[in-house]
Amino acid sequence: MQEGQIVKSVGGFYDVKSEGSVFRCRARGLFRKQKIKPLVGDYVTFADDYITAVHPRTNVLHRPPMANIDQVLLVFSITKPAFSGYLLDRILVHAEAMNVEAVIVVTKNDIASEKERVLFHGYRKVYEDVGYPVIVPSESDESLGEQLLPYFQDRVSVLAGPSGVGKSTLLNRVSPDLELETGGISEGLERGKHTTRHVELLSVGGGSVADTPGFSSLDFTGIDLELVQDCFPEISAARMDCKYRGCTHRKEDGCAVKAAVERGEIDGNRYKHYQHFFNEVEESRRY
Repeated sequence: MQEGQIVKSVGGFYDVKSEGSVFRCRARGLFRKQKIKPLVGDYVTFADDYITAVHPRTNVLHRPPMANIDQVLLVFSITKPAFSGYLLDRILVHAEAMNVEAVIVVTKNDIASEKERVLFHGYRKVYEDVGYPVIVPSESDESLGEQLLPYFQDRVSVLAGPSGVGKSTLLNRVSPDLELETGGISEGLERGKHTTRHVELLSVGGGSVADTPGFSSLDFTGIDLELVQDCFPEISAARMDCKYRGCTHRKEDGCAVKAAVERGEIDGNRYKHYQHFFNEVEESRRY
C-alpha cells in the first residue's frame, strides 16, 4: 500500500504522485457503489495500480472538479477581454464558500487604454478595501511571474478566470519549463479560445497549481442560501447591526447593510451582485 495525491485525471485513469514518482492508476469499482469519484487534489491510498481509498477532503470545487485546495488565484485582464467585476464576484463567492484564500491577479495593464486603467483602479480600491490582495504587473505582464512566485510555495492553488486573460501564459512565465499551450482572442467576440482541456496539478514554485479550463459563468451548486451573505466579507461584518434576525438585506427596514451602502461604506456594485446571487440561489431552491 502506498499513499499519494492525484495530480491528473483523464479518461478514467488517475496519475498519483507519491514520493517524487507518478503512478498511473484506476479506481476500484466499489467507488461507484459508494458514489465516490476520485478528484484531482485527492489524497489516496493505492496498490497494484488501483486506488483503494480516498482520504477525507478539506473542500471540493465543483467546476472544475478538484479537492483540497488552499487558494484560488483569480486571473482577470483589464482589456481584451474587459475586466468584469460581476464575474470576479461570482468566483469570489465560491472561494469564500470553500474557505480558501483568494488572490486577484491582473493582466494586460500595459496594453490597456488610459480610460480602461482608470476604470480598473476604481475596482482595485474596492477589492483591496475588502481585504483581497490585488497583484498588478509592476511594468509589463512579463514581471507577473516573479511577483507571483511566493504565492505558490507549499500550497495547492487553482488558477481561475475567463478564457483569454492569459492564465496559461502566466504559468509559463512563472515556470518556463511547463511549455503550456496558449491561445489568442477571438477578434469578433473578444473572448478567449480555450487552451486547457483537462484538470492537472502542475509543480510550480514549490507548490502545486491547476490551470483550469476557461469559463464565463458558474452556478452556485452546493452553496446554501444563508451562506451567500457570508461570502461577501463587508456584508457579513455589517449585518451584525441589522435590526431583525434573519435579515436578507434586500427590502427589510432597519437593515444595517443597506444603510452602509447608502453611506458608501459598501460598494454599490458589490451589493447589487450580492442581491443577484441571493435571488439566484433562492430561485434554484424552488426547483
